[in-house]
Amino acid sequence: MKNYYLLFFLTASMVVSAQTNCDNANSYLGNAYSHVKDSYESNNISHLKHYANRSVESFKLAKEALSFCNCEKAVELAEKSIDLLVKVESAETYEDGRFFVKRGRELSKESLIEIDKCAYNQYQKVAPTTTTVAVSNTTSSTELSDLQQEQLKLKQQQEALKLKAEQIKMQLAQQEAQELALRKQQIIKSYKARILENVKSFNETLKVYGSNSPITFEETVIDLETKSVTEIKSHYINEMKTITKNYLEALNQCEAS
Repeated sequence: MKNYYLLFFLTASMVVSAQTNCDNANSYLGNAYSHVKDSYESNNISHLKHYANRSVESFKLAKEALSFCNCEKAVELAEKSIDLLVKVESAETYEDGRFFVKRGRELSKESLIEIDKCAYNQYQKVAPTTTTVAVSNTTSSTELSDLQQEQLKLKQQQEALKLKAEQIKMQLAQQEAQELALRKQQIIKSYKARILENVKSFNETLKVYGSNSPITFEETVIDLETKSVTEIKSHYINEMKTITKNYLEALNQCEAS
């Protein structure tokens, strides 16, 4: 019975270790996929490259964890994704970079599917060992009790690791949300500054031509949580169109007076 117990313990320990590495790899691959999606959805080359680089970093961490996970297909897909995404940094145009990102996104999704398959296969390995020990247990109820305790301990360790992975995912999601809010604030500040520069220039020109009707810009409060980067850009473009229209009308009045 002791030999069976030792065999089970060693086998279960190896399986749990492999599952732990697979869980870590799964978490990193999930982050890589999230970043490459953000890259693909970016509307300018700067953000495209930023998120592509973050995806590469996550893929490298995933690849390290995968080396202990016995999941060759996922390793292969991670390597191919890295090879594609590192090319984004040297891309001269948005379209060229997005071509590599699109393919990297597809491979990233495939890698998540493969790691799930590997995790399931690792879990299945525990079942035959458990059955052998159960059949062979004819000598000591105490040893069986110890074995059950070890099984429970291993299961608790797995659950703790999964909970930790979920907490890390939540922290990353919160960090990304904060980064996005900060980026939106910077974009709004840039757009408003450009509009104010144009308003100042327009009013100086109108003053030269004798106009007494200066152009004004009324600041609008934007909800950062509900508005996307594209929507914010569209809003300020429309503001600039309105201001330009008012400027041209004021110029026409100067000409008529």
